[in-house]
Amino acid sequence: MARTMLDLRPVGYVIGLLSFVLGATMCVPMVADLVYETEHWDAFGQSAVITCLTGGFVALACSSGVGGKLSLQQTFLVATGVWVILPLFGALPFVFGATEARAVDAVFEAMSGLTTTGSTVFVGLEHLPQGLLLWRSMLQWFGGVGIIIVAMVFLPELRVGGMQIFRSEAFDTGGKILPRAAQIAARIMVVYVLLTVACAVSYVLVGMSGFEAVNHGLTTMSTGGFSTSDASFGAYQGAPEYVASFYMVSASLPFVLYVQIISGSVRPLMKDTQVRAFLKTVAVLVAVIALYRVIANGDHAEHAFREAVFNVTSIITGTGYASVDYQLWGAFPLVLFFFIGLIGGCAGSTCCSVKIFRYQLLIASVVVQIKKLHTPTGVFKARYQGQSVTEEVMSSVMAFFGVFVVSLGITSVLLGFTGLDFVTSVSGAATAIANIGPGLGEMIGPSGNFAPVNDTAKWILTVAMLLGRLELLVVLVLLLPRFWRA
Repeated sequence: MARTMLDLRPVGYVIGLLSFVLGATMCVPMVADLVYETEHWDAFGQSAVITCLTGGFVALACSSGVGGKLSLQQTFLVATGVWVILPLFGALPFVFGATEARAVDAVFEAMSGLTTTGSTVFVGLEHLPQGLLLWRSMLQWFGGVGIIIVAMVFLPELRVGGMQIFRSEAFDTGGKILPRAAQIAARIMVVYVLLTVACAVSYVLVGMSGFEAVNHGLTTMSTGGFSTSDASFGAYQGAPEYVASFYMVSASLPFVLYVQIISGSVRPLMKDTQVRAFLKTVAVLVAVIALYRVIANGDHAEHAFREAVFNVTSIITGTGYASVDYQLWGAFPLVLFFFIGLIGGCAGSTCCSVKIFRYQLLIASVVVQIKKLHTPTGVFKARYQGQSVTEEVMSSVMAFFGVFVVSLGITSVLLGFTGLDFVTSVSGAATAIANIGPGLGEMIGPSGNFAPVNDTAKWILTVAMLLGRLELLVVLVLLLPRFWRA
């Protein structure tokens, strides 16, 4: 029996169209460079022309194959292809602009931006043209809203890592991915823009300049962590830390709940199991770190509380801002920070890492197994949000945890092969796969960056950031030969 060829036209159309849009947005930092009278505005002009023409031609060439429905294979390819192709175009201004970055550094920075990881290879940020600083922030902002759409539209359809538990009548695509994605994106974009504007205005009110406020508003709501200073939030200590903490938490909650609030229903936010667990986790961790700072480090109460709130929130949400070098606090906070970075925020937010709901399901599964050991004849079911959890969901969650741990181990070993030390290899793998930002150690810790890392390691980390942002399985499934059999 003849095999049907996989139709790549819908995939090419979506990727081409999004590439065209990305190219068009390059005009914003170009205008910023013109306003600030820098000499590097033409880098964005060249990049915009290349990106728009390439994306536009691909979209036109593939437009004949566009319909209202994507197959499962096409959906996987769209989700992965967007995060592979857009960073390549997003890297062009770094190559043509003031940084004159090599390909590996430019792609690393763009991938870190669009995956909202926040790791950087650039130093002397204060001296970069305003256009490039704004472009870095915009990449993270685009990546933030992009991953919300992927989490709400694609991952539930693809049944990745237990995300199918969030399928609902209100957001069920029924197979018609493209038109439904546009409807969902429109609602979420309104919320995303409003929160970003509110965040930027709040930063202005606590003393940031307009340009700094806009940049940090974009990277806070995307939980990305790029800053306009090498010192990150060390340059804005005080009230801005409280503002950042509030909005980082806001960005870590499911955006569909904000849509429901706008529609007049606050109850879902108040009753959401995931939200309550996340907020309780943050509160407990802040209390523990603040008390440790007061007792062990002799810090005064307000300063200890502020630094605990800011740094705990930054790490658990995967934002990656750093206000101080918390490696100097002692071994206990350092170990704790490493592990809380692997928690993450809520599903359907701009956050990264494992996500809090998977830990809730894991704990529920463990409780069921313990009950079965105690009462073998009993019938016990794991529950989430008051509903029984199917075996399919539990299997998906367990598979995700397994793949996450294995991927972390393999990436750490590969980084070790390139010559990096143990702490840099393990923390670098964790920060890339969990999309956190800073790692640990003198090189890539909160007071360092990824510039000294060798090129091979940078490519490995770039791939790891992609894997982590797309929940690992979305990308890995493409490696199966049976996937390509239509």
